[in-house]
Amino acid sequence: MDLLTNTFKQALHAKRPQIGLWVGLANAYTAEICAGAGFDWLVIDGEHSPNTLQTTLAQLQAVAPYPVMPVVRPAWNDPVEIKRILDAGAQTVLVPMVQSAAEAAAAVAAVRYPPQGIRGVGSALARAARWNRVPDYLARANAEMCVLVQIETPQGLEALEDIAAVEGVDGVFIGPADLSASMGYLTRPDHPDMLRTLDDAIARIARTGKAPGILHGDPDLARRFLAAGALFVAVGADASLLARATERLAAEFKDLRPATGAGPY
Repeated sequence: MDLLTNTFKQALHAKRPQIGLWVGLANAYTAEICAGAGFDWLVIDGEHSPNTLQTTLAQLQAVAPYPVMPVVRPAWNDPVEIKRILDAGAQTVLVPMVQSAAEAAAAVAAVRYPPQGIRGVGSALARAARWNRVPDYLARANAEMCVLVQIETPQGLEALEDIAAVEGVDGVFIGPADLSASMGYLTRPDHPDMLRTLDDAIARIARTGKAPGILHGDPDLARRFLAAGALFVAVGADASLLARATERLAAEFKDLRPATGAGPY
């Protein structure tokens, strides 16, 4: 069994659109349910979800038997946190709040062993190398790492081409919520001006030759961004899906309850 080939990275380089789901419930059981749903990739979120290294590890283990690529988002562009996530078995990271080429280069360095990067060598203790049971792990690991960087501010948007030009950046992900907030559309992320900005950002990323990505839970807008050229699109989040489904079910049955004071007799 080949544990190293990063099929998600291959798909992005081949310009094959990948449909994903945000996984934020911080639970291996729910992550496994999502893993079997048919998505191409899942984001195990360490920025806005209550994940620890241990819960991230459990989710990586839970989704491993399924044909889906786990993407882990660290809380920050921190080489120590990224190192530990990689040793736990992640091969693809989504690094938040990247605002410059230098920050993008730091993210790339964090996922690569020397001399190409600064990742510490601890494969004997790492699930990633199956505790050195994968004989060619150290030789192949760098080439199979996939780095996705998030643009979420006007500064990042201005530096978009420089960020995308960094060698080792495989994809550039537009974070629509933070970008909208930072541009004055906190409560109106779907404002026409904001949507035009997102369309333009996707087109700019595509022109650099790197893969554009975005998240949107509105199916029509997700399809719009795919049509605009986005290659990795998250189309929902587990927590939101559960929240909306339970609300609908509760509302459906509340409408059937008898009026206050009414009884069976």
